[in-house]
Formats: sequence, C-alpha cells, structure tokens
Amino acid sequence: MNQFRVWIYALGALALMNAGRLEAGEETAPIKYPPSPRSETVDDYHGTRVADPYRPLEEPNAPATRAWIDAQNKVTFGFLGAIPERSAIERRLTELWNYEKYSPPFHEGGRYFYTFNTGLQNQSVLYTMDSLAAEPRALLDPNTLSADGTVALAGMKVSDDGRYLAYGIAGAGSDWTEWKVRDVAQGTDLPDLLRWVKFSGAEWTPDGKGFFYSRYPEPKPGDDLKGANYYAKMYFHQVGKPQSEDVLVWEEPDHKEWRASAAVTDDGAYLIFTIGKGTDAKHRVLYRKLDQPVGQAVHLVGDFDAEYAFIDNDGPIFWFQTNKGAPRGKVVAIDVRKPEPEHWVEVIPQAAETLEAVDVVADHFLVLYLKDAHTQVRVLDLKGKHVRDVAFPGLGTASGFHGKRKDRETFYSFVSFTAPGSVYRYDVATGESTPWRAPKLAYDPADYETTQVFFPSKDGARIPMFLSHKKGLARDGSNPTLLYGYGGFNISLSPSFSPSVLAWMEMGGLYAQPNLRGGGEYGEDWHQAGTKTHKQNVFNDFISAAEWLIANHYTSTPKLAIAGGSNGGLLVGACLTQRPDLYGATLPAVGVMDMLRFHKFTIGWAWIDDYGSSDDPALFKTLHAYSPLHNIKPGVCYPPTLITTADHDDRVVPAHSFKFAATLQAAQACANPILIRIETKAGHGAGKPTTKQIAEAADKWAFLVKTLKVAVPLEKR
Repeated sequence: MNQFRVWIYALGALALMNAGRLEAGEETAPIKYPPSPRSETVDDYHGTRVADPYRPLEEPNAPATRAWIDAQNKVTFGFLGAIPERSAIERRLTELWNYEKYSPPFHEGGRYFYTFNTGLQNQSVLYTMDSLAAEPRALLDPNTLSADGTVALAGMKVSDDGRYLAYGIAGAGSDWTEWKVRDVAQGTDLPDLLRWVKFSGAEWTPDGKGFFYSRYPEPKPGDDLKGANYYAKMYFHQVGKPQSEDVLVWEEPDHKEWRASAAVTDDGAYLIFTIGKGTDAKHRVLYRKLDQPVGQAVHLVGDFDAEYAFIDNDGPIFWFQTNKGAPRGKVVAIDVRKPEPEHWVEVIPQAAETLEAVDVVADHFLVLYLKDAHTQVRVLDLKGKHVRDVAFPGLGTASGFHGKRKDRETFYSFVSFTAPGSVYRYDVATGESTPWRAPKLAYDPADYETTQVFFPSKDGARIPMFLSHKKGLARDGSNPTLLYGYGGFNISLSPSFSPSVLAWMEMGGLYAQPNLRGGGEYGEDWHQAGTKTHKQNVFNDFISAAEWLIANHYTSTPKLAIAGGSNGGLLVGACLTQRPDLYGATLPAVGVMDMLRFHKFTIGWAWIDDYGSSDDPALFKTLHAYSPLHNIKPGVCYPPTLITTADHDDRVVPAHSFKFAATLQAAQACANPILIRIETKAGHGAGKPTTKQIAEAADKWAFLVKTLKVAVPLEKR
C-alpha cells in the first residue's frame, strides 16, 4: 500500500508438559463473560438474510460499548494478572527490549539525519549532525509531546537545503496526522499546522519555500475514527502561511477513491503525480514541469493497469519500476517526449527473483530483490549492466540504500530473526560496507539459528517457511511453537527482528513464519493467487504449514499457537473457525473479522482490491463462506483465544474484534477461555509506545504459558 499500503524468558531449564489445551471442566469454573449489547439487525445480501446481532458494538463511543469494553478488560486482565509467570515474562522482555535502535542516516543540505532510541524510550528521537564525525543533536523528541508516549512521529521530510523539517505526528495510534514545520538550525517550530492529513508524506520544492501534501475533507463530528475516507486532494503549502491559503494542485471529484502522491525530481525540473485508488499497486502517472502553472499536468503512463513507481530521471528520460508484462518487476526508461509503450526501453529486465525497490545513488542503480523471501541487493550501472552484489551475513532483510544521484554514499540496515539491525555505510564506488552503528545485546545471537524449509499446500503449491529457534532443538513433537502469518496485499514477510520473538526462542520455543500466497514474495502472480475468489488458498497454505510442523515432529496440536495481525488477524480468525481442532491456542490481533461490512469503515473500501465486496453477488458468496464472524458455530469447542485490538484503531476499526469476541464467547462449548484485550489510547499498531508493546507482549506470552501448558521457573536468574 506504500504510504497507504512476538515473545518469554525461561529463567532456568524449560520443562515441557504433555497436556494440551484446556478441556471442559479443567478450570474450577468456566469464565463468566460480560453480556454484550444486542440488536435484532438482519441484512439482506442478494436474497440471503444474515443476522448481525452485535451491531451496536460498531458504535465505539456509545455508553453501552464503553461499558462492555471496561467489563471485558476487567475479565481479561483479571485472568492474565493471575498467571504467576507473567511478572517474570515482563522483566525479561524489558531486558531484551533495552538495546540501542538506529535508523540508517540520510543526507540533506549538508546535514545527516537519523532516529535513535536508547532502548526503552517510548518513541525514537530524531537527531541531526553536520558530519559523520560531529556530535549529534536531538532535533525532535516525540517523548516530550505527551506524558504517556502515545504521540508518535508519523512522517518527515527535510527540505533540499536542510533548513526546514516538515513532520507529521499521530496521537493514540490514529492514522490521522497533523503536520508541522521545524527550523532545523534553531530546533523550534514555525506556526504552520496542517490537519486532516492521512496516508501522505511531504514533498518540498527545490527552493524550500513549501511542500506538496494530500489531505481528506474534515470528517463530521464523531466520524473521525469510523467514517469512510474519500475525496483526497493534493495541496501546496507555503511555509509561514495558514492551511486555509494552501493551493489546490490536484483533485478528481468524479472519482472519490482516487488519491495522489507527489514527487519532485532531484534535478528540480519536474513534478510527478502518482495516482492510486485502492491497495493494489496499479497507477496512473501525471507530470508537469515544476515552473508551469497549476493545472498543466499531463498524463504520462498507466491507467490502473500495472505498477508504475517513479525512480529518477535523466532530463526528459524517466525511469520507472513496473510489473507491466513482468509480474516479478522490471525497470523501464520512458522519454516524456514520446511516452508510448513502443518507445519504452527496458533497462533492467525481469529476473528470477522479485524486484522490491530501486534507488539511484552515485550514478548507479541499487536494486533490492527478494530471493525466496530474503534480501539480495545488486549494483548496476545506468545502462543496467551488473557491477556487483552486496554481501550479507546470512538469511535476513536489508533496508535503506536511499539517496540521490549526486551522493557518493548510502546507508542500510541488516536484520535477521536472531539479531537486530546493525547499520552500515556503503561506498557505491568501491562496494565497501563499513559498520556505522551496532547495538549491544543482552544475549548471544550465536545461540540461535534460522533455516528455510518448503512444504506443499493443499493444492500442491510449494510454500517457503522460515524456522527460527535455539540451537539443538529436539524434533520430538513437544516444542511450544508460534506459527505467524499474513498472506495479503502484496506484502512480503521477510526476516525481521523482534525482542519478543527472541524471548520466545530463548525459552526454547520455535518461531515459524511461512510466506503465504497473497503476499508479494514471488511477484504479482503470487499475490493474485491469494485474493478474492482465491483467498481460500491463503488459509490452506497456513493450515498446511501447521500440519507440516506436526507431521515433521517439530510440535503437536497442544503446543501449537497461531498468530497474525490485521489481514493476518483475518487469517487466524478464518483458520480458527475452519480448523478449531488443529491449534492449542490462537492470537488474532486487530483482525478484519466481518468480511461483509469491512468496506463501510474508514479506509476499508480500499481493501476491495484484495477481498472483493459483499455488494457483488458472486463475491458475497466467497466472503460469506470464510468470514470469521459468520463461520462461528455454536456448540464447538474452540481453542483458547486471546483477541487483541485498540479503541483508537481507525485502520481496522475495533468493531471487527468486538463482534467476533462477543460471538465466539456466546458460541464456546467448553471451558477454553475466549478473551479480548482492548488497548486504550492506541491504534492499529504504528507508533505504539514501548511500554504498551512490552505489556501487550507479556500478556500474550502469559496467556500461551497457561494455555499451552509451558512450565516456566519463577526464580530469578
């Protein structure tokens, strides 16, 4: 979606018990769940009547909903707080979280900029320095913007001369951002304030007098966290002027779904509008010379038929990354004087690997590929000739490699499942990578290993999966295992580091991450194989991963937990309802659970690209067949489940999780707990303070320790 677009410490030896999930009668008494607000709502979908009894929970601020949230949290936190191991879990998570976190620096106007977190700060701080050898200076500390750390830096852009910083801040995890302007030398804000901005960056003009950004109309009172977002417009903001005087530079009033992002070419000659209308990377591209009047933009390429991502230009020759006729991606050169496809020049052909991103630095293409879901980076000259590959220390993910054509250096970070990001300076001319920053760790990464396996899905498709764990893991079926997935929106799950996952492995647990169809690991064909009428492929892939882990004696049903968030929450919800017998516990987070109404809230309409819509009679049948909310069956013993969401989630509104929890609690036929943890002053996940992240991870791990019957010694280390 571009801008649009886990966990415990064994303080001694781990003792594994053979008991599985909680069975009816095992607890002293079943949990008494709070009553849920109900209605007699029934909707008619193309002749099929579908009841929606918990529709009142769609009103997040209604008194009945707020009372329900408080009552559910009381039950959930009472359950979690009574787990003796939880305090030890949280202590160790805090220790593992406490390492230095750096972003790769970038260079602008004679200054370097990067973010840094000392370890346990709620939000990372933006720093600047005049040279790599100079003393850094804190430029923007989001931790000073709120007492509880819930205000986060949500975007930034430095003017070409390094004089100004445009930055966006988000409160309580919302997608809505407010943008301000800071004087870099003085470290103080100007009066500028831009509101109702969402899914937008800032793009400065070369003279630093202002920047382009997009915003939505101000929502009606009470609709800011649930109302549908349509009619985005692009504006130019002049520094020092009020938002009311911003100049409208692009709108499409006849196409309410269309939105635009702006790019100014590094040579300052052209302004480019990339138009999108959903979550698919399918675009229309307009351009005009920057010195031409507003309204003079002309169509260059694309009609929502393929991806067209602008890379850079050489005068009137524009380079684009595209999947037009190349589902794994390629780079073409388009002359704006003769832009017809027959005149395009293929600069970098489609490769066996999937093209992820391209930058032009030091007159070279820096090309990031995915090979079986891990990073490869190639350096090519501007004619597309291979110069060298960048060497990495193993299976992992590299990010960065940004810059401008005139730069001689760039920076990147490299992470794996077993080690957090170290940052390197890369000399493009020599190919030398020099360590710039590396964190000190409270564990030894050499104690862990990651392998990649491949397994067949239900239809025979070959699916890759990463397995990470402590060395010496016994394949005796007794390992507590977390199976994590996503499978959607062309998003690739490559190796990443999480202190909570490290804690899980430290206790002897196995972390498994399959690369399901619907993602982008193998290009657009792989993505489309997990969308709309093919969405069941994603669930089959995940179920097959669970079955493979059990068949190959890595784990067993009583020791297997599944987890995922957002579209991954949908994944867990669907697999939970389709195969409740297969898992020992489930952790659906901020999930899309109501597949019949998702498009009616905030930006949900954009997901129709992947899911389809219940407004379509044929796709209604597909959606209704797997919608987690609508496939819960009374009288079934569902595995222990901890649902997590947040009251300020305006991406996947919490009503999805609310209604799913109420329905699952009412249907549950055994004593296995069905709990919902509702975070306050938090959203979909971005910008969540460190303290809240640790607390939530500790709660999830405590839940799994109890429900998977993992014995954790409580004595101190």
